[in-house]
Amino acid sequence: MKNKKILIYVLILPLVVVSGLVFANRVIKNETKPSPKPLSIADRKAHMADDRKKWEASPDGIKYKEWEVSPEGKKVHASADKIRKYIKAFANMEAVVTSVTFQRTNAKSSGPKWLIVRIDGEEYMMQFIPKDFQQLNSLKVNDKIIVRSRSAGYSSNHPYLIISGDYIERNNKILFKRDFSKNNHC
Repeated sequence: MKNKKILIYVLILPLVVVSGLVFANRVIKNETKPSPKPLSIADRKAHMADDRKKWEASPDGIKYKEWEVSPEGKKVHASADKIRKYIKAFANMEAVVTSVTFQRTNAKSSGPKWLIVRIDGEEYMMQFIPKDFQQLNSLKVNDKIIVRSRSAGYSSNHPYLIISGDYIERNNKILFKRDFSKNNHC
């Protein structure tokens, strides 16, 4: 029995020594590598421009560029220009609900929910996860609401400009207010 213990110790000891050396060597190699220098602003802009050119040459980029110059794309861009100052200032926009049941074709029922609103004669889309959309269940078509948004986005797959619904109120009652504290204000 004593011989078996000695044999086990003899077999385990080289394993411990070799693994310790391998680990120590890996740590030393990681410490001796110089950290990459952060890119200058000009280098970052050049890199972003190169990436954008590659994307614009891709099939998706070509499709998007064609959409941008189409009547639909021009209409979406014009609607963005109409509300740009409100988004920059995170200011109140008076809106009328035009649809609470909009669903993209081929969309899953558990997917995002859409609220379509009219602001200054233009239609806009707001996307919500189902949990957030539950807070808006009381809305009906033709309801007048106040909307505040921090951002807007274009998509060739959507008929209207997509604005973030960060704050929605009806009759001086807040229906929805996006909580930015849980994602570090991103």
